[in-house]
Amino acid sequence: MKRSRTRRSFLTATAGTTAAAAAVGLTGCGPTAQSTVGETQAPVTYADLGLPHVINGVGVVTVLGGSIMPAEVVAAMVEASKHFVSVPDLQVAAGKRIAKVIGVPAAMICCGAASGLSVATAACVTRGDDKKLRQLPDTTGMPNEVIVQKSHRFGFDTQIWMVGTKPIEVETREELEKAISPRTAMMFFLNVADPKGQINRAEWIEVGKKHNIPTMNDCASDVPPFSRLREYIDQGFDLAVFSGGKGLLGPQASGLVLGDPILVDAAQKAISPRAGIGRGMKVGKEEIMGILAAVERYQRIDHAAERKELDMRGEHVMKTLSAVDGVTTEVEIPPIANQVPHVLVHWDAAAKGLTPGDAVKKLRDGTPSISVSQNTDGLRISMWMLQPGEHEIVATRVKELFA
Repeated sequence: MKRSRTRRSFLTATAGTTAAAAAVGLTGCGPTAQSTVGETQAPVTYADLGLPHVINGVGVVTVLGGSIMPAEVVAAMVEASKHFVSVPDLQVAAGKRIAKVIGVPAAMICCGAASGLSVATAACVTRGDDKKLRQLPDTTGMPNEVIVQKSHRFGFDTQIWMVGTKPIEVETREELEKAISPRTAMMFFLNVADPKGQINRAEWIEVGKKHNIPTMNDCASDVPPFSRLREYIDQGFDLAVFSGGKGLLGPQASGLVLGDPILVDAAQKAISPRAGIGRGMKVGKEEIMGILAAVERYQRIDHAAERKELDMRGEHVMKTLSAVDGVTTEVEIPPIANQVPHVLVHWDAAAKGLTPGDAVKKLRDGTPSISVSQNTDGLRISMWMLQPGEHEIVATRVKELFA
């Protein structure tokens, strides 16, 4: 009787809570037993937070959210969100499939190109030794020097040094040869800076092979074209790192480390969900499936048609601004990174009473808010991330600056 009364008391006490939960649609846990409130309400938006949408005339930059994901990428992420899976097994399976699609020996998914730099460096320092991986960023007893051309230093290379390595700067082939020692863990190359350095890709690779030193190429924003994804591995780099949220239009928090299977496997050991230097670089199951969908989509789309659309946008902007006296325009297509049409707008700031900085601010502070880049004597407007029809808005607003 005592046990019966206890059970009856529990049922009585919880009855009110159960009824209250049912009243607001709280039916338990799990994907099929969540609150139904959200199903009848609109999703939270940027406007709800007091933030305006921004027309992106800068390009695939992190500060504006990278890119807009295509429907099939979003669908893959939504589907992945509905089920649990072994994330380590998913990483391996998705990596194999991506490597096959691209045509490289191996691939792994990281949470952005920056994390790829870190875990790829960790791979070169430890060569996959579990004990050494757990020791990082203490590199005692390990090679911890990374050789880099002085002209290839950039703001994000801190991701390499956080592993416990230190940069050894060189400028010439002779300096490079002298810098190599048993302490050398890796030779780092910044792809977009190739024209600035005295040692080109081929020489960099040649020296690395000669001394059996792994070479890594940071190609974060270097697609299109699709062939770039395998081009540098084919040339001989041991590792190449790409962003997933830029030209591939994948999740912003995704990236790819491509190349040598042994080093890619070692890099995989350095990232979450394992403990160690890359634990904070978590890639969710949704991002893994999203970047896989993005790579497969990127392989099959009509890039010529996409380029034609971008050219058309640029022509419209230039035609609109041609009506403004004292304003000239030209098309710029960068040779390496972000190899898509940009319209450069030039004018005499003193004659027009408008500096490039003022123009950027007026566009940003207007409605709708428009982000463009500033050049020395004007503006740089990327056609890439503009959504349908937005090139017309941008052209009109820039023209109005000179009215």
